[in-house]
Amino acid sequence: MGATVEETVNAMAGPADLPPGDPPPGPAAPGSAPPARILIVDDEPNILLSLQFLMRKAGYAVRTAADGEQALAEIAREKPDVVLLDVMMPKLDGFTVCQRVKTTPEWRDVRVIMLTARGREVEREKGRALGADDYITKPFATKDAMDRVAAALARPAGPPGG
Repeated sequence: MGATVEETVNAMAGPADLPPGDPPPGPAAPGSAPPARILIVDDEPNILLSLQFLMRKAGYAVRTAADGEQALAEIAREKPDVVLLDVMMPKLDGFTVCQRVKTTPEWRDVRVIMLTARGREVEREKGRALGADDYITKPFATKDAMDRVAAALARPAGPPGG
């Protein structure tokens, strides 16, 4: 099994290794597509830090938000391709954010992967009913999160199930 988020954070040299700011990790090569845009939304700084580090290292353009209100503001500022979205957060929970994303016409094609410590089937079903594309239960292996993002990006953009 791959490293957990906490193991990844402990193995990292520190925040100085992160590229500064929110922009993509450099211009795309001529003739190539720009990097996929990932928004990571979680109120746990260690999860934000490790996922941000790994996603940038993989070549994604990454932004973060620490609560549901920030997440909606970031999505309005620049629509991401994928949102990794914690369920339990201050201000607006992940279910509310997911529902707003999937009911806003210009955002419906954003892929949403829910992150939660709650692994109960009822939460999974609620997330899927609100339009979530995938669901990851914490603690999770960072490789699993990376694989899920890659799989979400490989699927055609559009509302889940159609």
